[in-house]
Amino acid sequence: MNFLENHFGEEFSERQLSKQLKLRVAKEKQDLSDVLLELLSAGKVSKNARNAFSTTADPEFVEGEVDYVNARFAFVIPKSMTKAEDDILVREKDLKNALDGDTVRVMVFPGRAHNGRREGKVLEILSRCRDEFVGRVEISPRYAFVVPDFKKMHRDIFVKKSDLLGAQHNQKVVVKLTEWNEQDKNPTGAIVRILGTAGEHEVEIHSIMAEFGLPFDYPEEAEAEADQIAEAIGADEIKGRRDFRGVPTFTIDPADAKDFDDAISYRKLDNGNYEVGVHIADVTHYVRPNTLLEREAYHRATSVYLVDRTIPMLPERLSNGLCSLRPNEDKLTFSCVFEITEDAAVLDFWIGRTVIHSDRRFAYEEAQENIDQQSGDFYGELTLLNGLAKKLRAERFKKGAINFETVEVKFKLDDKGKPLGLIIKERKDIHKMIEEFMLLANRTVAEFIFNRNKGKDTFVYRIHDYPDLEKLTTFAGFARKFGHELSITDERTVSKTLNKLMDDIVGKPEQNVLEQLAIRSMAKAKYTTEPKLHFGLAFKHYTHFTSPIRRYPDMMVHRLLQHYLDGGKNMENQSWEEKCTHSSEREKRASDAERASIKYKQVEFMQLAEVKDYDGIVTGVTEWGVYVEITETKCEGMVRLQDIKDDYYDFDERNMRLVGSKNKRIITLGDKVSVRVLKTDIDRRTIDLEFV
Repeated sequence: MNFLENHFGEEFSERQLSKQLKLRVAKEKQDLSDVLLELLSAGKVSKNARNAFSTTADPEFVEGEVDYVNARFAFVIPKSMTKAEDDILVREKDLKNALDGDTVRVMVFPGRAHNGRREGKVLEILSRCRDEFVGRVEISPRYAFVVPDFKKMHRDIFVKKSDLLGAQHNQKVVVKLTEWNEQDKNPTGAIVRILGTAGEHEVEIHSIMAEFGLPFDYPEEAEAEADQIAEAIGADEIKGRRDFRGVPTFTIDPADAKDFDDAISYRKLDNGNYEVGVHIADVTHYVRPNTLLEREAYHRATSVYLVDRTIPMLPERLSNGLCSLRPNEDKLTFSCVFEITEDAAVLDFWIGRTVIHSDRRFAYEEAQENIDQQSGDFYGELTLLNGLAKKLRAERFKKGAINFETVEVKFKLDDKGKPLGLIIKERKDIHKMIEEFMLLANRTVAEFIFNRNKGKDTFVYRIHDYPDLEKLTTFAGFARKFGHELSITDERTVSKTLNKLMDDIVGKPEQNVLEQLAIRSMAKAKYTTEPKLHFGLAFKHYTHFTSPIRRYPDMMVHRLLQHYLDGGKNMENQSWEEKCTHSSEREKRASDAERASIKYKQVEFMQLAEVKDYDGIVTGVTEWGVYVEITETKCEGMVRLQDIKDDYYDFDERNMRLVGSKNKRIITLGDKVSVRVLKTDIDRRTIDLEFV
């Protein structure tokens, strides 16, 4: 039965079955005849006119997305999947040339399973995720291949000499798949863009952009549409808004920022309370539905911040000009204004369209200095706002918010893009102050819409589900290897125990590793019209309202919010949910591209770094090697199993460790080690290390 079910749809004669089951003795062959008659009468097999047998079992048919793990097999993740065990193993021969990210239809074999996982075969590719790949071209006398950069593309792409577009050996190119017959081992493609010589900064960044399908420039037609928008603000427009131009207002952003999404206003009220205004660029006043600007903003859905550049969601005239809340200019905004007591209790709020006039543009460092030295512009206001923010923050943690203070690494680059040094970005009070007021505005807007009609109104929420306790238990095991105990008993105690861990690891070598592992064990935040909770922030309802220059969901929120403020009826749900799904996918693409650009610079930095021994921490153990994060540079590399010479090591998957077969030495997560850089590979963005 196993054999027939694993060959669903095929028919076998008794002789063929005997051969396949390796039956040689006459008694065994007679037993087979008896068993087949028994199965036939039970209805478990059927027999055709040619006396060939097949299974009558009903297979399951599933649609899902391909995760092409390695060259031997892939997983298909069903659309309706609820846990990791639901995915379907598909061996390379049964993939029907499906690639990573493709949407496919799979037949699940009725009787086949691998380590408890269902197995299946691809019947049909419903849609290709991509048909263009970045890679290095290798030219032989009679033909050429492109070796893709993308690690989950396990096939080189054949290119005819006539389709090289003039590319030279070893250049980086973009190749488009043109043909892939089922019997062909490799796809055929044509080069559509030559990026340049592999290893050069501009070429590698362009490779990352092309790999993730990021745009190289803004469409001229959309730029032209932006240029047509009038700069002057009409008196009638101002008349229909609440006027904050006389209220002290300022922006606080990174020193190199040009797009200022948000401003803060502050004044003391006659009753002794404080009025704090969170004013957000009114992007949707300028970007109207059914325009080229709107379509391009939706397509991009987010600005992307690579290691050396920003790929903006909106053209520069809008992002750095019309919409940007620049100092000493009247600007149109959408605002959330709060009445707050000295104890940071929010007594009242107002939401609506406004006009502001920013008095000062602060860089984070300047504003922090004014608080620290108690001097300079607005130091009194900044100090008071910082005090309120600290109280808001304390209240949030009291209610169960999780304090993830991730280490952010930034590179100092020369004018040719070479990394001169690493800067570990420090989050100071001023960063936390701005974050706290943005969180307050986002939460207030979400709760305002939810409460007006008991959550029945279509709206865009930012949700973050409860973590999977099984994943957290695994993470607790990792933390224990670093000497930290976590009590993971139920969802209610998770935030408390995680916050204690985050406090304990500040400044320790394992801080970055454990923060990253903790985040990976959490559910992923996403956009949806479902009004669910945000677990990480401990908010019942939350949205993104405060960054419409760089995020499309914030534009969606502004539109829906104004519609309801104007007394509009509930909007239909489906199209907004589709936009949420698209925005979540684009957000993931952006973060993957940002990580790839950082990884590229890390590899280049270690390539140029001093040859010496580095302290590190084991961050991962696999059957092919040991991942190590270098403490000094936060760069991660791998010690390959084949390069560990002192013994033969067995991989203990259950305990995530390597065990020496003779010396019984154990290498496991959290081990402090000393390593040296063996090799760097810019193409593959990998760092090979060896243990010292």
